[in-house]
Formats: sequence, structure tokens, C-alpha cells
Amino acid sequence: MSGITAERVLDTAQRLIQTRGFNGFSYRDIAGEIGIKSASVHYYFPSKADLGVALVSRYRKDFAAELESILDRHAEASKRLKAFVELFRQTLKSERLCLCGMLGAERDGLPEPVNDQVRAFFQLCEGWLCEVLKNGRKAGELAFRGNPRNVADQFLSLLEGAMVLARSLNDPDRFDKAASTYLGVLKPSTQE
Repeated sequence: MSGITAERVLDTAQRLIQTRGFNGFSYRDIAGEIGIKSASVHYYFPSKADLGVALVSRYRKDFAAELESILDRHAEASKRLKAFVELFRQTLKSERLCLCGMLGAERDGLPEPVNDQVRAFFQLCEGWLCEVLKNGRKAGELAFRGNPRNVADQFLSLLEGAMVLARSLNDPDRFDKAASTYLGVLKPSTQE
């Protein structure tokens, strides 16, 4: 066994959670897809809680790296927000939902350490969005009323909900329309 196998376990578990939910698969499902024994999955992740914590932690770290990359690639707030939307859009395009969105819906059935990781993911997203919104408004690139934290919360909620609706109705355009409408609301009235 190697680190590659542990990564394959995490990759497979991520896909299964994003399509079925945390309680919609077993270690046997993972083992069968990878071609290993269930005991091998338990070797890397003794409990499903261990697997969930490792998976969400990895997802959050990868997402944080993407957010940093967006900051490096784009100077304008509107482009940063569009790139943020694109992260969610690409997940939906692969016929999946946001890992933490799926897990957030299952909160009451999850081990608390997994819930802690999910909360940390959403706090990361909201904090990042809040800074982009605050700086964008200060620079005159964005216009909105109220607290940037509340707007960040609304935007993130809209994206998560739009993903669910688009996937449920098998209509990805619903996601794009919802996101672009919200981005349009944030533009100053002098911009087209």
C-alpha cells in the first residue's frame, strides 16, 4: 500500500459523498471501486469519521489554495467573484455538488469532528468573500448596501442552493442564471 492508495480512497469517497451523501456509501463500496479489500480502507481510515475529517480537511486546503490563486490572478473584485463562481460551476458541471454543501445538509447524521471541518470550510469561504466584497466596494468596483459579511453569506447561500436546484432539475443553466443575476446586483449602476 502506498500514499497513492490513500489518495485514491479519498478521491473515491469524495465522489461518492458529492453524489450520494456521507451515509450513501460504505467502505465496501470504496474498496470495490478501487480494487482493494475493505480492510485496506480501514488501515488508512479506521473509522468513517476519520475518513470524513481527512477528506474535508483536504478539500478545504485545496479550496484555500484555489482562493489564493484567484487573488493572484485577478486584481478586480468582479473578476475574483466570477472566478469563485466558476469553482462551484465546475463542480456542478462534473455532476456533483459541493462536498461541504452535501455534508452540511447531513449535519445531524455526521460525527462532530466532520461537522467541525465543514464549518471551517464555510468560514473560509465567507471570510474570503467578505474581504473581496469589502475591498471591491472600497475601490468602487462593487456596490451593495449593508455589511459585507451578510452579503458574503447571501452569495455563498445562493451558490450552494443554486447548485442543488440545478442538479435536482437537471438544468445547469439555473445555476448560471442565479449566479450572474447576483453578480449583476453587485455592480455599480454606472457599469454595464
